[in-house]
Amino acid sequence: MLLPETSDYPSQIAQLIESAAVCPLTPGKPNQEAKAQLSSLTPDMVFEGHSLCDLEMANSCISGLWLLHNYLDDSHTISQDNHSSTGSYWHGIMHRREPDYSNAKYWFRKVGQHSAMADVQLAAANIAKSAKLDADTQFLADNSTWDAFTMVDACQAANSGNENAATILRQVAGAEWRILFNYCFRKAIGQ
Repeated sequence: MLLPETSDYPSQIAQLIESAAVCPLTPGKPNQEAKAQLSSLTPDMVFEGHSLCDLEMANSCISGLWLLHNYLDDSHTISQDNHSSTGSYWHGIMHRREPDYSNAKYWFRKVGQHSAMADVQLAAANIAKSAKLDADTQFLADNSTWDAFTMVDACQAANSGNENAATILRQVAGAEWRILFNYCFRKAIGQ
């Protein structure tokens, strides 16, 4: 499974994606250099050059961009007003990083089986092929469907000191972010 390229997006969005640090499993440090650009985002700006078909998905993209740059509260404000499974997915990721693991699982229960999860599992399995897995990360290779709940548990273990798991899970979380963002972007423009 190929992850989406940033060249698929308008230049301002591609720049925001490319300027982000590796996806942390924790709240991370907000990227102050991106704050002004993030604050000025509107759905029309995110989809410059495209016809906007789904405002909720456009706002999901904006929520994801705030999260990418470690502004969890700003991402949360947007995702909690999106009552779709996609809004719940962003909401669950945000709480997983917060870390509020039980709340993350609550939101992942609301997600159910999201359309993006098949691609997330493929990406996770691909990452697992070249990684030294342990008890906390073996699910990446063993599962045939994406298990957001086991990912929450694995992130909790990684944040409790399993650095090998943390390295692998940051890669998986980054792939998950890119896949979910691309899903939202495509839905927003009717593809």
